[in-house]
Amino acid sequence: MDPIEKATIIRFHRSRIEDFGGGTTGALGLRRPESQTKRFDVLAQVGDFSGRVVLDVGCGYGDLKEYLDQRFSGFLYFGIDQMPEFISEAKERYKNCANTHFFQADFSAVKLPSIDYVLASGALAYRSDDPDFHINIVRKMYDSAASALAFNMLDADRCPEHPLLRGHNLDEIVQRCQELCPNVQVIQGYLDDDFTVFMRRD
Repeated sequence: MDPIEKATIIRFHRSRIEDFGGGTTGALGLRRPESQTKRFDVLAQVGDFSGRVVLDVGCGYGDLKEYLDQRFSGFLYFGIDQMPEFISEAKERYKNCANTHFFQADFSAVKLPSIDYVLASGALAYRSDDPDFHINIVRKMYDSAASALAFNMLDADRCPEHPLLRGHNLDEIVQRCQELCPNVQVIQGYLDDDFTVFMRRD
């Protein structure tokens, strides 16, 4: 990610932390807290995570970990996020949880390990001057996923204009994903301005 774009994102979230407090969905930039759960409901449909390894890209405070704990068992969870405040809070929140690890890093700039399932909720919502940035991240995550990748994006036809966030053309994203994976599934309707893509290897 471009250093200026990265700095802009960090400033945005630090401003949200000042306004809404650390550890809140407001600090993550969510207008409606319930939208996070709806996105998680869809991501969890990509497979059975019990006994598997999961990577949460752009994990924020690790809210997805808590969600998955209520539905699956015995999985190994890794969360990665570039915001040190998010990772610090997540480590404190889950310090007594086994098989749970958080890493502070720019996921666009580091090598991702081989993982059963890669999940990304909100990680691809930010603008970039590089027209291939988002699909390159999708490719990177898919290369890391041994079983499946699941990610969500804002729908360009439905989301309002925002100086930091960007919607995506659904047809274009699906076409680019199908160039990488023969098994692509799209889920819509859970939120007005969002869609989720599954890229399964099996």
